[in-house]
Amino acid sequence: MSRVAIVTGGSAGIGKSICHHLLDAGYEVVSLARRGADFSHPKLHSIEVDLADAAATCDAAQAVTQRFEVSTLVHNAGVIRPALLPEVSLDDLAALNHLHLGAAITLAQAALPAMKAQGFGRIVLISSRAALGLATRTAYSATKAGMLGMARTWALELGPYGITSNVVAPGPIQTDMFHEVVPAGSEKVTQIAAGIPVKRLGQADDVARAVMFFAAPENSFVTGQVLYVCGGTSVGSLAL
Repeated sequence: MSRVAIVTGGSAGIGKSICHHLLDAGYEVVSLARRGADFSHPKLHSIEVDLADAAATCDAAQAVTQRFEVSTLVHNAGVIRPALLPEVSLDDLAALNHLHLGAAITLAQAALPAMKAQGFGRIVLISSRAALGLATRTAYSATKAGMLGMARTWALELGPYGITSNVVAPGPIQTDMFHEVVPAGSEKVTQIAAGIPVKRLGQADDVARAVMFFAAPENSFVTGQVLYVCGGTSVGSLAL
């Protein structure tokens, strides 16, 4: 069984943490992101690609799977593009639809032959607590919610081949993307933390540890599941 993982958006934030955890566990890791990784490792392969571009995504998927027998796919890349309903752009919706859903399909299709041949595979999609609904997140919530149905469908289709498909749905995690919406050091950060049941914002490592659970070979009886790494915000309401 190979131990090769694709991690999208692996150059920063949650994706970077996932890469580090996989590397520490001995995986060969291929990061697909708009920017190259700012760290090096003998088993890290960093590929710059815009996964919002369907053709570029397809080319990258073929290049990686021709070189490696991929056993694990972690689709983490994402953007928010917040807007209240009157300002929601269908262009934004289309872009997030491809980035969050289309890219996952393309990469999974490319990796499937090797996974099926090995009788083993792990697919982990990074959704969001916003899949349950959040103001200003029409396009983001819709496409992140789509990941849940997609992963559950894949769990049914791929289970007989030894391939599991699960979702990690983070709540407010302190990353560059989070602080693009909520400025670091602002009073809003303190307010958000106060409204979280565990009274703190999440860190990228919190999410990476959940991914590692789903990715572990021994967890073959867990598939089609969604794990909210959200400090309890999926239980009640959340205001950002």
